[in-house]
Amino acid sequence: MIDNISSNLSVLSLMQKLVLASGNTGKLMEMHALLQPIGLQLIPQNEFIDHAVEETGLTFVENAIIKARYASLVSGLPALADDSGLEVDALQGAPGIYSARYAGVTGLDRDRANNIRLLTDLADMSEVERKARLHCVLAYMRHPQDPVPIICQASWEGLIMDQPKGYYGFGYDPHFQVLELDCRAAELMPAEKQQLSHRGQALRQLISILKTEMELGQ
Repeated sequence: MIDNISSNLSVLSLMQKLVLASGNTGKLMEMHALLQPIGLQLIPQNEFIDHAVEETGLTFVENAIIKARYASLVSGLPALADDSGLEVDALQGAPGIYSARYAGVTGLDRDRANNIRLLTDLADMSEVERKARLHCVLAYMRHPQDPVPIICQASWEGLIMDQPKGYYGFGYDPHFQVLELDCRAAELMPAEKQQLSHRGQALRQLISILKTEMELGQ
């Protein structure tokens, strides 16, 4: 048992450290599962600082770059930021970049409050009017002054349903109907969600680019 622990610690010490510009445990778990096999150890930003940078951008891309640059600055490490959100056509793209703070609530009740506001805003709309997508932009900064950050983005089409289903995931997952599987995102096991989701798609793009950079740097 002790030998196994020592072996695991040795492997971690050899991995390249990468700070995630988020304290969201759901995002951390999803990303870590895909990044660890290529030798990247993902560390949450809250190990370096107890507050996040203000997201002053007007797009997912702008906010992802702002967050990645700040995380790299405070940690001294390469940084990865994810700016994701839900876009509902009938709401002119809202909640969009404000998805995480749509209801103005923080803490443990944030997801519940955001979903309540979303359903309230869609209360008079039929199912066909509830077309939506989850969008993800990833920004990878090699250092705080990186002039050419890697940007990857992807989206996941669906519908917003009134009744929540499922116990996995986070955010809007219980109400996001996955069109290709006719189920909620929160009903998917983590590995299955990674294959389909906006974040999983964007991460695979990033991994492909990083693997090429690693090979060229050898």
